[in-house]
Amino acid sequence: ALVLVVDDSPTEQHIFCEMLEKHGFDTIVASDGEEAIAAAEQAQPQAIVMDVVMPGMNGFQATRKLTRSPVTKSIPVVIVSSKGQETDRIWGLRQGASDYLVKPVESEQLVSAVRSVLTQ
Repeated sequence: ALVLVVDDSPTEQHIFCEMLEKHGFDTIVASDGEEAIAAAEQAQPQAIVMDVVMPGMNGFQATRKLTRSPVTKSIPVVIVSSKGQETDRIWGLRQGASDYLVKPVESEQLVSAVRSVLTQ
């Protein structure tokens, strides 16, 4: 399955891609919200791993756009954020995210979250 990894940090992108690729996923990356939407529309990934704090359009805004757009609304979004408050989690899910993980995220945690949204 193809997973779009959205994070403005090249290091985080690399870590998440490596975690997913080790478990047989293909990955593509985007560095901000606008890029994420363009990539999702074009590549139609099976899932999206979304950071929140990014320049320009943040992950909450991008998730809302993706999950409201007819072109991308069937693609589940897993938010992975350094924002660990319960209110952030609730807000993220309200934007349409299927799951919300808090950084630092373990490989097992990320992979099982992506697997579970793929089967929903």
